[in-house]
Amino acid sequence: MQGPSTSTCSEGESMQEPAKPLSGEVFGALINLSGRRRFTSQRLVLYAVLAAQGQEGAAETARDALKLFREAHHTLVNGSDALPGIFCPELQDAYHGRSDGARQIAAFIDLAQRALDSGKPGAALDQLVATATPVLAVLNQITAIYEEQSKKHAILMKKQLRGVITEIETIARQAKMVTFNARVVAARAGHAGREFAVVAGVLSTITTEIDDMVKAALQAANA
Repeated sequence: MQGPSTSTCSEGESMQEPAKPLSGEVFGALINLSGRRRFTSQRLVLYAVLAAQGQEGAAETARDALKLFREAHHTLVNGSDALPGIFCPELQDAYHGRSDGARQIAAFIDLAQRALDSGKPGAALDQLVATATPVLAVLNQITAIYEEQSKKHAILMKKQLRGVITEIETIARQAKMVTFNARVVAARAGHAGREFAVVAGVLSTITTEIDDMVKAALQAANA
């Protein structure tokens, strides 16, 4: 019995610009999902062959793999509440450009469904086995794009973090200058300058804490 089909982007559909910058967690989820799609493609072919040979339970395992493959592909192309779809030119090209990945993956899904519906050796199964390696190459290429985009994101985040650190260091230097001036005023004013001395002490504590935070942030940025 044929499972429910899952719609995907049509060829030439424009990529989906994320509403906000993607986080490291989102990139991790995309890489994991792309890896799952890659793994289930191979599992699907293996158990489709075993099902055609009459191995007990193989057909059900193959159908489960096809379902997971469809769902992962749908999410990666069309997005979900938590994940974007095709969000960069590199993915757009991989799916709808020179690699023609969307068409190859759609054909792979169709062949898998036909082979499982048949349940025996035949043309659909032979074609499915023949397309397994080319489709795997496409899936590997797409997974590599997610990994590369994740690396670019990490580099960008480090640059932004260093920019924030620079601003904090500037504020800390200004605070230290205020602390120094407050201590000078307190020393000159004697007993009447006790309030300035208190302010200077508080500012000194704050700037020390800022220095510690900056050091920790720099270590994280350089990790």
